[in-house]
Amino acid sequence: MLAIVGYYLWNYDKVTIHKAINAYVGNPYIDVFFKYVTHLGDGVVALIIGGLMLFISVRKSLYILFSYVGAAIVSSLLKYIVYPDVFRPHATFGYFVREKLNLVPGVEMSALRSFPSGHALSAFALFFCLMFMTQRTGLKCLFFLLACIASFSRVYISQHWLIDIYVGSVIGVLFSVLFYSVFYHNSYSAPLDKPLSVLLKNRKQRV
Repeated sequence: MLAIVGYYLWNYDKVTIHKAINAYVGNPYIDVFFKYVTHLGDGVVALIIGGLMLFISVRKSLYILFSYVGAAIVSSLLKYIVYPDVFRPHATFGYFVREKLNLVPGVEMSALRSFPSGHALSAFALFFCLMFMTQRTGLKCLFFLLACIASFSRVYISQHWLIDIYVGSVIGVLFSVLFYSVFYHNSYSAPLDKPLSVLLKNRKQRV
């Protein structure tokens, strides 16, 4: 998948790629689908799922939260310090390309801080954590698909360029792999693989 997207990014400029994708915008059912599925990449979703995991396993919860927060910090540094003036598609087409985009109704458009995509980063960090934590092939495929759909939605609704979601997804995956090694390639975190209530109960009994 990364190789295919990388091929297009290498051979075509981001405006050309975006125009090709934007040509498919306009079907009311697909528009509504991507308008709402894009929220799977909201950071709050990762935080909620990470919080809910406390009722299943503290280790799983910390794994998700550390992966997301670590990736989000890198994303924020890139967005607000390194590349704060990168225009998003809506602004670029409106002020520089001077061509009208097909926009999804009801989506509030942003103008700056396009690179990288925080939604793609969040989606891949979260769903790759879930992929690594399950042994079921069907669930692994589902989580990967959700990460891809949530990320692609950002291009579909013209909030990001393809390069934005590409880099965002790579950052998210890297942090999920990094913290998988931290929490699952050693024995120190194994005692945390219990619900928070059980850990608190055991601690109270020891006291």
